[in-house]
Amino acid sequence: MRGFNRVILIGNISRDPELRYTLNKRAYVRFSIAVGYSWKDQNGEIKENVDFVPVVAWGPLAEFCGKYLKKGSGVLVEGRIQTGSYEAKDGSGKRYTTDVLASTIQFVGAKKDDGGGRNFDNGVRETQTKTSSQSVRDSGFSDEDFPTDFSEMELDENGLDAEIPF
Repeated sequence: MRGFNRVILIGNISRDPELRYTLNKRAYVRFSIAVGYSWKDQNGEIKENVDFVPVVAWGPLAEFCGKYLKKGSGVLVEGRIQTGSYEAKDGSGKRYTTDVLASTIQFVGAKKDDGGGRNFDNGVRETQTKTSSQSVRDSGFSDEDFPTDFSEMELDENGLDAEIPF
């Protein structure tokens, strides 16, 4: 049986994305988005909270994120949930990660009017438009392009990617 793994989130970038490259020169970026929600407690009082959801993007989509996204940017992220694991640096055992592997990222919310927005299509080609929406879509990467174990990521002086663990 084949499952269905699809995620759509709207939130704000919680820190500036940092564009990096694997040893094989593939672009990737990691960042989190803050997604707020509310509920009523047992007394009928409205409570609010925020989840910080980790997002990973690869290839041209990662380059788009590194160039255009900043802390506080409102975004709509479409993708799938991806899990992975790694050995803890201190040798205390295996650690597990859960990320959203982005296939599409689109600006949402108010933006400064600069006379025209930029739309990003499958080829990540910039075209001038009069819309306030900016987006980019993954241009057909396969699962082999996304290392689940993060072993292809560029390592720091301690042998680990500075972004892992979250």
